[in-house]
Amino acid sequence: MADRKPIESWLTDMDGVLIHEGVPIPGADAFLKKLRDSGRPFLVLTNNSIYTARDLHARLRRMGLEVPTENIWTSALATAQFLNDQRPGGSAYVIGEAGLTTALHDVGYILTDHEPDFVILGETRTYSFEAMTKAVRLINNGARFIATNPDNVGPSTEGALPATGSVAALITAATGRSPYFVGKPNPLMMRAGLNAIGAHSESSAMIGDRMDTDVLAGLEAGMRTFLVLSGVTRIAEVDRHPFRPSQVVDSIADLVDLI
Repeated sequence: MADRKPIESWLTDMDGVLIHEGVPIPGADAFLKKLRDSGRPFLVLTNNSIYTARDLHARLRRMGLEVPTENIWTSALATAQFLNDQRPGGSAYVIGEAGLTTALHDVGYILTDHEPDFVILGETRTYSFEAMTKAVRLINNGARFIATNPDNVGPSTEGALPATGSVAALITAATGRSPYFVGKPNPLMMRAGLNAIGAHSESSAMIGDRMDTDVLAGLEAGMRTFLVLSGVTRIAEVDRHPFRPSQVVDSIADLVDLI
């Protein structure tokens, strides 16, 4: 097998890699600073569609991590780009927060519950039974079903919360229609992110803390993959999967010297 090209571009997950429960992971600041100083293209990715890139920039800055807005890529942005490519100027009924609705507005989508082209499900702090009922009826009437990401649970200080994947399963059970998930592990999100920074998969790397989303998405997008053990996946779980990351490290601190 031919040697891989040197890593010129970096994609990294956010939760579990750069931060954990609102606190920066040791080494994250040094990693980001070296990326900025090097001038290499990079993106911080998240499947969470609640926040806009500007929101995330501000939240990370308050934690002491500097990530320019243009270097943040969310499942909401990927979903908006996907829909704009598929059906420019379309319409959608949206269950989600500002991160998703802003991204759709920015590509010219009309948000409506009157015969929309799509029903789009994203993350929200309050899943309304009324909104889910409306989504079910619109899908039954012909709207196409899209979800920002397949994550079944999300973190909170009180414990796990039902997330987009769980609510999507409820709507699927009621309609018989499965959504198209745009976020990780769909390599579409990764390839769209690479295109956004003008990078190529052969010379790019993906860093993540989950085998089933981050590593799988990077692998299927053709990138080198690094699993950090500072988040969800434990070392004993790696061999349970039928695929492996390129390298397993303890944390982001172990990757600073690779930039």
